[in-house]
Amino acid sequence: MPESGREAEYQQSNLPVSRRVSDLLERMTLEEKAGQLVGTWAGTMHRELDVDDVKDLIRDHHLGCAAPFGWGGSTGTEVGEIVDIVNELQEVATEETRLGIPLFVNVDAVHGHAYVADATVFPNGLGAAATWDPEAIEEGASVTATEIAATGAHQNYSPTCDVGRDPRWGRVFETFGESPRLVAEFAAAKVRGYQGDGLEAEDTVVSTAKHFPAYSEPERGEDAAPVDVSEYKLRNTFVPPFEAALDADVESVMPCYNSINGEPVHGSARWLTDLLRGDLGFDGTIVSDWGGVRHLTDDHKTAADLREATYDARTAGLDVASVGNDLEAEELVDLVESGDLAESVLDASVERVLDRKFRMGLFEDPYVDRREALDTVGAADHQQTALEVVRDSLTLCKNDDFLPLSGDEDVFIGGPNADNLVHQVGGWSVEAEEHVDGTTILEEIRAHVDGDVTHEQGAALHETLDVEAAAERAADADVAVLALGEGWYLHEFGAGGPRTETGEFPTREQIDIPEAQQELVDAVAETGTPVVGVLVTGRPLAVERLDEQAEAVLMAYFPGTMGGKAVAETLVGENDPSGRLPITVPRSGTQVDVHHDYLHQPRPIGDSEHPDSYDPLYPFGHGLTYTEFETGQLAVSEEVLGPGDTVELDVTVENVGDRAGTEVVQVYSTTESKPLVMPERRLQAFERVALDAGEEATVTLDVPVEQLGVYAPGDGHRVQPGHYDLVVDGEAVTVTVEGDYI
Repeated sequence: MPESGREAEYQQSNLPVSRRVSDLLERMTLEEKAGQLVGTWAGTMHRELDVDDVKDLIRDHHLGCAAPFGWGGSTGTEVGEIVDIVNELQEVATEETRLGIPLFVNVDAVHGHAYVADATVFPNGLGAAATWDPEAIEEGASVTATEIAATGAHQNYSPTCDVGRDPRWGRVFETFGESPRLVAEFAAAKVRGYQGDGLEAEDTVVSTAKHFPAYSEPERGEDAAPVDVSEYKLRNTFVPPFEAALDADVESVMPCYNSINGEPVHGSARWLTDLLRGDLGFDGTIVSDWGGVRHLTDDHKTAADLREATYDARTAGLDVASVGNDLEAEELVDLVESGDLAESVLDASVERVLDRKFRMGLFEDPYVDRREALDTVGAADHQQTALEVVRDSLTLCKNDDFLPLSGDEDVFIGGPNADNLVHQVGGWSVEAEEHVDGTTILEEIRAHVDGDVTHEQGAALHETLDVEAAAERAADADVAVLALGEGWYLHEFGAGGPRTETGEFPTREQIDIPEAQQELVDAVAETGTPVVGVLVTGRPLAVERLDEQAEAVLMAYFPGTMGGKAVAETLVGENDPSGRLPITVPRSGTQVDVHHDYLHQPRPIGDSEHPDSYDPLYPFGHGLTYTEFETGQLAVSEEVLGPGDTVELDVTVENVGDRAGTEVVQVYSTTESKPLVMPERRLQAFERVALDAGEEATVTLDVPVEQLGVYAPGDGHRVQPGHYDLVVDGEAVTVTVEGDYI
């Protein structure tokens, strides 16, 4: 039981948080400190633990955080059972331990509270970025935080700040794409949405920027494989989104699984202390990825055993081992008692952990209300927010003046993703269809057209079904909608639940549409019925053959619970497609390292003998609408700029089509005269603008001079004096930067 008698300072809510933290820290034993820095789970991972096991770990080992729900193997899924579990665990933590320190609950809710039944599920990362609308994604993150808080969790392992360029990597769908600028804007938006006005406010959660510092370009495209990266690329490509998250006051950072330049990040002071805390100035909590400490001995082979791995992680700068359990707590105690680890190392981390718990009001009220949770999760207004995001994310990659449909057509619909909600929400979500509160593409097309709608799946993800029957039905229709692509997966794509066997599509070894799905496309196309391809997929797939056969191709990404409705609305013209690609779509499965911001390079035997460096099927930033825009008349407020200045760029946009639509103005910079080799072009700013038919508007976009520079190894960030072109839709205006800035 908690200490009785006169109320201690840490129990007095009117006192400053710093004073409460100091008072509680002085009262804690070594074992209690160690416990606050280690977490556990309820469910099945490499060790099965039930709720009673977690209670014992709280009582006996003082564990301070847990994940009883909100991940793939967790015990709880239904809202009611989740609330009961949380309240039971909090009762043990606050009533059955000496100091009554409440439990901190963490979840994976990267695109909505998606591991909870009937929650609002937003598009996964690439789909979110396809909106090119950070404000909308911030609003969606706020919705997610509200649902997380209602179920009793306090920390979300999101946003993913990784820059995704290699479609072989199984986590590229979690990213906001290939542009450091785009990823930075969306990472910061997510942080603001989750944390709101601060952790003291209601319906906010701790945001976790992950996976620091460079997770997303592993060797072979294999998840968690080593990353060898130059300082130039590290600081100019991978670190900027984390800097944006830190500027948005993110409370927590998670290291990546990889080794970077030979050093496993979970055990590296170079990355966690020197770079993150030193150079970047982060003062929040560093929380391990699941198993990150154990990997130091089991996989990286840099530690002899768990004790040494624990020592390496703590001296590197790690605060919390997410799932260290009793084993890592015991190792921490032993390390301090033996004199190998200073207790002050634990004290610094415990202060950070307690600070969050006090600021979030957990010492005053750690419990949650079942009825409120049931009313909040998946609420109608939350689903409406998700629908608006999906509408803006859908990206029309090709359209031979075929879409939108009139709604009177007879429609055939086939493919593995036409009627599958689990595929539609994608990974980091529940794996049972009964837990998804949404509608499929098939259901929504039936609701949105007046003609006959027929359905025959024709193909699974990687095996043919009744292709002949599908073709027969398609032949009798006015249009064939084929929902193709990928299904639910995580990390390396494989194993268990709705996932395919390891090595079967989807897999890093194949980014082309599988032959089974292509056979379906071939059979339907041969009937002469026009084909519309809808790609429900986590990553860019090589679909050049589909592009040749289809009248239209719509990229839906993993659109979430409201994806079916948004796709149907878009096909019939109730929604104008306004998404733009946040990542390049390759022509073939061998075109795996193609991105818009590649560096200038020589062509020793001449341009005519050198294939284009950037010749994808669909380029970064591409996306069609049902109307037509003309963009031009670029003008800048000042043509000569100095330190701290911002370029104000005016762009005229006119809707010259016959219906309303949305353009996404994209500003790129180019320069050719710097000492360092620069990218051919870099995204610098963007803005969505909605215009009625015939309407014209002038859009002002801001480009800070600092963004025109790069990080120079050995010198730090610098903006070299000279001329920079700002380019919008092929038209350019030149600005001159004066002086030498470092």
